[in-house]
Amino acid sequence: MSTGTLLAACRLHTLLPTSDATGVTAIDKRAVEGPVQVYALGLTGDLQADRKHHGGESKAIYAYSQEDAAYWEAELGEAVPPGRFGENLRVAGIDASRAVVGERWQIGATVVLEVTCPRTPCRNFAQYMGQPRWVARFAAAGKLGTYLRVIKRGSIQAGESIEVIHRPAHGVTVADVFDGLTPKQRELLLEAGASGTYLSPEIQKVLARKPAVPAAG
Repeated sequence: MSTGTLLAACRLHTLLPTSDATGVTAIDKRAVEGPVQVYALGLTGDLQADRKHHGGESKAIYAYSQEDAAYWEAELGEAVPPGRFGENLRVAGIDASRAVVGERWQIGATVVLEVTCPRTPCRNFAQYMGQPRWVARFAAAGKLGTYLRVIKRGSIQAGESIEVIHRPAHGVTVADVFDGLTPKQRELLLEAGASGTYLSPEIQKVLARKPAVPAAG
């Protein structure tokens, strides 16, 4: 199994105004010095302003890989420090954007997290970044990061190791979900769910959609 490193744990710095119905966004995350507690809904002291689209048990924590951040630093010509994309965890050596649905990470001695679904970029993210066509660019790059739910609570801090302690055999990644499941991938996830594998409400919604019918030709 893969191993990596937690470069930073990040939580809310300040609420920022938005033009949507919520009125504020909690996307401004900054790295925490020292240990931070992880509980069922994320990091102690963190917040999600729009609970309909962010947060909750299935999206308690958002992780982003340093390798993907480095790509954007080159593209944007500016630094992308931990928390810049609204992530709670900046990790290295772990490909968060292509983590397998249901994969489990152990951080440090106690905390265990489970991969649930991909991040979907939104208008508030684009407003915060101030980059042209940001939602489309971020989505097209396929470097989305992943949401996780909390399996075991505890304390984490920068510098601790991350170990992938379980990776489901179905092999379907959060990137596959975002890009659109093939019939085979859809079947594999349905079988996994029927066998007792946790599938987040977001994944269940994807699976509930009628699969596209191939055009006759």
